[in-house]
Amino acid sequence: MKHNIYAVLSSFLMMIVLSACTKLDEELYSDSAIDNFGKNQTQVNALVGPIYSTLKDHNLEWDGYLTMDGLAADMIVIPGFKGGDWGEPMFKEMMKHTWTATSSGFNRAYNGPNAAIALCNQIYYQIDINKGISDTDKQSILAEIRGVRAFWYYTLCDHYGNVPIVTDFLSKEQPETKSRKEVYEFIVKELTEVKDKLRSDVATPASYGKFTKGTAYTLLAKMYLNAQIWNPDGGSKWNECLAACDSVMAMPYVLENNWKTNFIPHNEVSKEAIFSSVFRAGGSGIQNGIATNTLHYLDPIGLGLKVNTYNGMAANPAYVKSFDTTDVRYSGSFLIGPMKDPQTGLILQTSHGRPLIHTVDVVMNDVDAEGIGWINQEEGARVFKWDFEPGLATSMENDIHIFRLADVYLMKAEALIRSGGNNAIAAQLVNRLRERAFPGKADKLLGTITLDDIYKERKYELAWEGSTRQDMVRFGTFLPARPPFKLKASDAKYLLFPIPQEAINANNKLKQNPGY
Repeated sequence: MKHNIYAVLSSFLMMIVLSACTKLDEELYSDSAIDNFGKNQTQVNALVGPIYSTLKDHNLEWDGYLTMDGLAADMIVIPGFKGGDWGEPMFKEMMKHTWTATSSGFNRAYNGPNAAIALCNQIYYQIDINKGISDTDKQSILAEIRGVRAFWYYTLCDHYGNVPIVTDFLSKEQPETKSRKEVYEFIVKELTEVKDKLRSDVATPASYGKFTKGTAYTLLAKMYLNAQIWNPDGGSKWNECLAACDSVMAMPYVLENNWKTNFIPHNEVSKEAIFSSVFRAGGSGIQNGIATNTLHYLDPIGLGLKVNTYNGMAANPAYVKSFDTTDVRYSGSFLIGPMKDPQTGLILQTSHGRPLIHTVDVVMNDVDAEGIGWINQEEGARVFKWDFEPGLATSMENDIHIFRLADVYLMKAEALIRSGGNNAIAAQLVNRLRERAFPGKADKLLGTITLDDIYKERKYELAWEGSTRQDMVRFGTFLPARPPFKLKASDAKYLLFPIPQEAINANNKLKQNPGY
């Protein structure tokens, strides 16, 4: 079958920018000769760039899947603020576990990853037929694309379980649902096949933000860690998880001495980062709007910022209270306390005449029959993990590290304990993180390690980073009641999100998840 290659490529090159995976200025390509395009790294970056732009959806957006994750788990609370702000029903449904297939909170969480997969398939096809790229370079590029596609299937496997598997860009058939087992096995197969074709450099400008060998092994470790949940017929994969973690730890990634280095505005310097969604202050498209989505309208005055804010997501009080307040990750994760006007030194006052003091606890008013009511605008600890750059006036420069070496340490420790492995090594891994969380405090280090210790350490280390729901499902803590926002235990169907009804209406080959 003959295709108009120039027409296909020129149409998508119009929207490509190099900033998708670097911090460089934008550069557009539209009229390059197809036979010559792709013969240097700049042009290759332009070809592949759009698949990395999809990673910007791994972000604390008001309707993104990380926010839905945190609400369904015990990380985020949005009961609605006085005056009606953030009072959308989907937030309450997520906290209470009363969502349905028609709940609006799942539309972007489902459509975003599927759109990213479709784009990966398109660009895979376009590069595969491109004659301007050498065979050696082409194999590496195609492996990257398969890796990013596998990442997006990983998010679907985690949240929805039973979804279509689509790899053929030219297919015009409506895809049919595959079982979670099939999706799991597809992801593992893809990662196993591409891992040795990927670049292996670590923490270099060329590899940063890219799907590398380290990323593939980290994602394999994630798959094996959750194997008993996602593919129970295949049995446990603790040894495979350990081997994948060891492969990552053998690479020159380094735990940063200063934990906050992972979250500063220019955190691409972190040698702990394995896979990142890359943002640029004031950039186009989806950007890092965490400051906008969490801070009160007047917080910028107290913090020396110029950004517009929407007074949104706050931390679940129980989550915050689980921290040791001397842990650097406590003050480094949550904005708590009075916000003062630097000109007067006085505490700022909200539009309702209340002092702007971010409290850990929230008090619900006018509680409905389901136990949810509005809270005052200033209540709730806010996201404070990614540092706000002084004078910030647009979206944030801070990248979000999807995978970090600290997570690999905790995955290995968990696999050791679950498999009856060496407890001393597990303790050493956990204590490496606690040493930087409690500098100079030897009494904060742990002796023997339990699964509960690892569960808690994951909460402390990875707050706001999107692992909470997955961890709770794996540790069996997701379904029980969590007053005051979730008053009763949930049905097991809530371990998976429903396929949005609008997707089923558009494709009658899709099957709804059980119970919905």
